[in-house]
Amino acid sequence: MTRGSDGVSVCLPALDEAPTVGRIVSTIRSELMGAGGPVDELVVVDDGSTDATAQVARDAGASVVVARGSSPGQPAGKGAAMATGLHATQGEIVVYCDADVDDFSAHFVTRLLEPLSDPGVQMVKAFYRRPLGGSPAGGGRVTELLARPLIRAVLPHLEFVRQPLAGEIAVRRSVLEQVEFEPGYAVDLALIIDLTDRYGVDALAQADLDVRHHRNRSLEQLSQQAEEILRMVLRRVGAGDVLDDGRSGLRAWG
Repeated sequence: MTRGSDGVSVCLPALDEAPTVGRIVSTIRSELMGAGGPVDELVVVDDGSTDATAQVARDAGASVVVARGSSPGQPAGKGAAMATGLHATQGEIVVYCDADVDDFSAHFVTRLLEPLSDPGVQMVKAFYRRPLGGSPAGGGRVTELLARPLIRAVLPHLEFVRQPLAGEIAVRRSVLEQVEFEPGYAVDLALIIDLTDRYGVDALAQADLDVRHHRNRSLEQLSQQAEEILRMVLRRVGAGDVLDDGRSGLRAWG
């Protein structure tokens, strides 16, 4: 496969995901690759893991690359890992999937690919139900407490997006090569903003993945994610000067 061909590359950004990444890789390789399967290439991007993520992924059959700018215990950030994955792959369609999913299934990839049969669709974003603990719902705390209210307030044209922070997306390489990846957790929403600014909201499709179980983060980790997202959106809407205003609490957040 040559870069920019019609092939499909799957990229898994991963940080300390040894318990789950092997099964995800094995599922993709056994159910989606070879014998006419839709996936041509699978790459795991290790973003500074201190566990056996890289070895587990290799043992399961994935190619593994190190996120540019990362070192063990010093991740470069999710967006940086995604950018590394783009440069390490060849296919015209790049599918990103999170590596912490407990119940990963082949449909996480195939349903993302289906809407791209329409040449007007440039990116497909997943949505799903997110259990929390023993409850069938309640996951996606940063989405519900920050991302959705923020979108309603300053980006109302994006209210239709069901899961703006979902890590499962499929995007045309030609699109990704025109955008600058936010280095951290804000990358998922930033890609939506940049894509729709350039191509319009009709270029974004959504795919129902049903239910998704994954590792729930601590409040400290979620606070970091929320701050990165808030700062990114303020910059995108031209309110970045608020970040440097000594009268605001944003400078000392956290």
